[in-house]
Amino acid sequence: MESLDKLEFPKLKSKEYENSLKELQLRLMMYQRGLFQTGQRAVIVCEGADAAGKGGAIRRMVELMDPRGYRVYPVGPPTPDELSSHYLQRFWRDLPQAGILAVFDRSWYGRVLVERVEKLARPKEWKRAYREINEFERQLCDDGVIMVKLLYHIGKKEQRSRFLDRLHRPEKRWKLTMSDLENHQLWDEYQQAFADTLDKTSTDYAPWTVVPANDKKYSRVLTLRTVCEALDPHVDLDNVFVMDPEVEARAMKMFGK
Repeated sequence: MESLDKLEFPKLKSKEYENSLKELQLRLMMYQRGLFQTGQRAVIVCEGADAAGKGGAIRRMVELMDPRGYRVYPVGPPTPDELSSHYLQRFWRDLPQAGILAVFDRSWYGRVLVERVEKLARPKEWKRAYREINEFERQLCDDGVIMVKLLYHIGKKEQRSRFLDRLHRPEKRWKLTMSDLENHQLWDEYQQAFADTLDKTSTDYAPWTVVPANDKKYSRVLTLRTVCEALDPHVDLDNVFVMDPEVEARAMKMFGK
């Protein structure tokens, strides 16, 4: 896998972005409908640096989806009760039921990222977590869950620029936290943690896709395209209907073509 420090940051022009976004959102809506109708399950994991654009990408991902068929889980620090249990336990309860696509805005990878860097987990704990996570994801995939893992990567200067934007724009100030500032000072440590995560947990059954995210337009389009490509082998779009055929037939009879 390509080294993060050598990753290029492509850009997308506004017109191309608008056309691609609309097309991919409609296509992803159809894939999500297909999962819902056939009872299949999917898990989308979104990880990356603070201000890398995960939230914006997720909003575009689910914008046209049927809300009955997806869930978004923003993952924060574990509660005191959760700290008293195995770190994976709290994620089992949020795994999708039949027909549901679950999106995790941060995830169980916190064990080998934030908990590692901020020394919230002991070295022996986060080092063994790579194996535990691989086994956890293997269980899900063996049980039929479609797994997509996205790591959003931005440059240090871009992160600083986005933090400054949050500082100076009233509608975004709530996004800037003390944790953001502290993590910015731990940039090198986080980059090493990201690199180790890619190296140790990108498997044939649950591979990582690195999303160059300095340009938000590019990262959002790549996000939707990657998810569509991952779902495509599992959904026959020719057999997916957006409207119940009986409803369509009756509506046509009532209102005309």
